[in-house]
This record gives sequence, structure tokens and C-alpha cells, in this order.
Amino acid sequence: MPDPVFFARQGRMRAPLQADFGFDMKFSLLAAVLFWALLSTGPADAKAKKIDDYHWTGVERVVAIGDLHGDYGQYIEVMKSAGLIDKRGKWSGGETHLVQTGDITDRGADSRKIIDHLVKLSKQAKKKGGYVHLLIGNHETMNVVGDLRYVDPGEFKAFTTKNSVRLQNMQWERQLEWMSANTPDFAELDLEAYRQEWEKRVPLGWVEHRQAWSLNGEYGKWVENSKVAIQVNDTIFLHGGISAKYCSFSLQSLTEQVIVGMQNIDPTIVTAMNDPLGPVWYRGLAQEDEANEVYSQTLDNILKRYDAKRIVIGHTPTGGVVWPRFDQRVVANDTGIAAYYGSHKGLLELTALGATAIYGDQRIPLPTSNSEREDYLQAVILADSNNALLKQRLARMQAPPQGETVATVDGENTEAGEEIIPVPGTCQ
Repeated sequence: MPDPVFFARQGRMRAPLQADFGFDMKFSLLAAVLFWALLSTGPADAKAKKIDDYHWTGVERVVAIGDLHGDYGQYIEVMKSAGLIDKRGKWSGGETHLVQTGDITDRGADSRKIIDHLVKLSKQAKKKGGYVHLLIGNHETMNVVGDLRYVDPGEFKAFTTKNSVRLQNMQWERQLEWMSANTPDFAELDLEAYRQEWEKRVPLGWVEHRQAWSLNGEYGKWVENSKVAIQVNDTIFLHGGISAKYCSFSLQSLTEQVIVGMQNIDPTIVTAMNDPLGPVWYRGLAQEDEANEVYSQTLDNILKRYDAKRIVIGHTPTGGVVWPRFDQRVVANDTGIAAYYGSHKGLLELTALGATAIYGDQRIPLPTSNSEREDYLQAVILADSNNALLKQRLARMQAPPQGETVATVDGENTEAGEEIIPVPGTCQ
């Protein structure tokens, strides 16, 4: 903004104003101040606006955080690095919209602690004009429907009470009743040895965990009232991705289909909740060959269908880097924050200036072109020099062209029993 007082002191304001407009100096300065004040109030008309439960516009700053997997300590660290909480753990993000793209649960012991804290933050953020969007990941749906393969023992311990022994005994009695009616050689079983094995699968706190995560329980209801996908400004956020199979559905419909799948769970029936091509399990956006022109066109069609610029996903670990794909039309943002995946600190920030990756106290702009990713990755490695996975990724990029694939974590990208189904599709 020009300084009217400075120009006046230089003898460059008074004469032209008097000659051209006949204003005196005081009025001119007042007019200038009011003019700039008027301009400064402009953004008030562009405040964040909720179009509906799935669409927001005019949001000045969005921070997206990927899979947390029960690691409360790491969760607090990345929240502080993004300026979203203060030293006391209270909301300090102002009008920022935080989007957590699912998989708070499993792998680590503190899922309940993280969820409870985020729910409190949601209330605090609203008072400041901000917002906390908590999306559904495949691990949230698994906990609701009773697929507990990845639940850390500490999760059950977090639900123990003085009644846990009694509840466990009641569950054991029900187990015996079922076995006596359905196990042909029940009479020959060594029940003492069997119970020891059974208690490894049904430890203290298991019953309370199941009660809380049922659709009638505190956390089950929380999931049922959450969203699968939302759009903030020009960006869609969800856990897995949108495949050609599901791209004809609205964001609301994607959520409703997953919820219905949880409400009517039948492992023999494929629904949006458990479909490898569904929104909470799909990995194509993170793993498909970027040189595949058919798939690239499909992605363009998907973005056009939703009137979006990019899709931000979690679910598929990147090994510690916020990774833009397809010239930033996709951003893979499961950087592996939890200790189980390496205790990385990467998260995504979106503002009017563009996309920025935050790594602790380092901020690195995301490239908008695939051709710029090598320089970006080298910058990330400087910020995280002990990360061997990033160095391996860089070595693959610098190797003779053979098509790049997403970095793996411990040699695996998938959950046990999960099938990868590449489907280019067209999504017209």
C-alpha cells in the first residue's frame, strides 16, 4: 500500500490533488485511509461458506493429515507443527479447516485418546471460525463391523474398567453355550487350555471395546455420523480414492453407501464399505502407472465430474513424503505418521498460494509438474536425512526409466487379504 504521508512529505501529493480535485490534504489522507480500509474488508465477503454437509468454499487455509494409527504422541507433534494446537493441546488454528482423512485407529494403542481429543478440538475450532473434518477410513469401518485383526492390545486396555473381569466372564459363558451347541467334540475339549488361548483374542476390555464401537456405542455412532468424502474449495478429500466404478456417485452417496454397508454387514456381499474399488479401500490413485494415458484421462473425467482440481488421499503409505501424482491432480498424504510406519511428520497445507508440505519446522512447496518432483524429493530428504525410504525412492527415480511405483513400507502396501484390482475405466 502506498504511504500517503511519505508522498506528502516529498511534495508530490498536495499540488496534484489540489489542482485536479480541489481536495485539501486532510481530506485526501482520510479518503486514502478509508479506501484501503474498504479494500481490507474485502475478504470478509469471501469467508468460508458451507454449501452443504459435503462442500465448503472460501476456506483460506486447509491442513490435511493422513493416517494416525493410534500414535497420540506423533499426532500431537504434527498438529503443533501445523500451528493447529498450542502447548496445552487447545485449538490455535483460527479459521483453518483441518481434514483428517481416516485411519485414526489400529496399529497403535491410543486411538481412543486421539479421537476424544479431535472431538474436543472440533468444538473449539468452531468457536474460532475453523473446522475439523474427520473422515472415515477402512480401519474405522473394520472396528465397527468387528474386524479386529489390527487392533493393538493397548486399545482394549484403554477400555478396561472395574467391571472388565465380570464382562469377560459373561462373554466366556456365551462362548461355551455356543460351542456346546455347535462343536461336535465339545465334551473332549480341554476347556482350561482353550480359555487361555481364547483370552488372547478376547482380553480384558474387549467387551467394552466392542460395545463402544458398535453402531449403538459412542465410537460407532461417531463413525456413522462422519463423512467418507468432502470437498473444500477445489479439492476432494477421502481415505482411499474414487475409482471409475464409483465416480458417478455424489460425495453424499459415497458416504451413505459405506454407512449402509456397516449397518447391514454381510462378509459375503461386496458393498462400498469393503469393495477394493470402494472409497475407503481403493488404491488406484496412489498406485496406477502415471504414464497410463487411459487412466490419466479417467482421472481428468473424475475431477471434471466433481468440479475439482485435485484429490487428496491417505491409505497407501508413501514412506514419509507428501507425494504429488499426475501433476498434482492427486496428492498421496499418508506419510506414515505413526511409529508403526516410521514416525514421519509430513502433512499437507493448501492456501491461495498453492500446496505446501510441512515437515516439522520445514515447509516445502509441492511441485505442480511431475518433472519437478526429483528436486522436491531431494529437498524433502534434506529435511529428513535419516529416511532410507526416501533415498530409495530417489534412486528409483534416477534409475533408467522403467515406470515408477509408489514406495512401499516394509515391503508391503496392502492389508492382509486385500486384493489390488487395477481398473482404468473412463468415468464419463
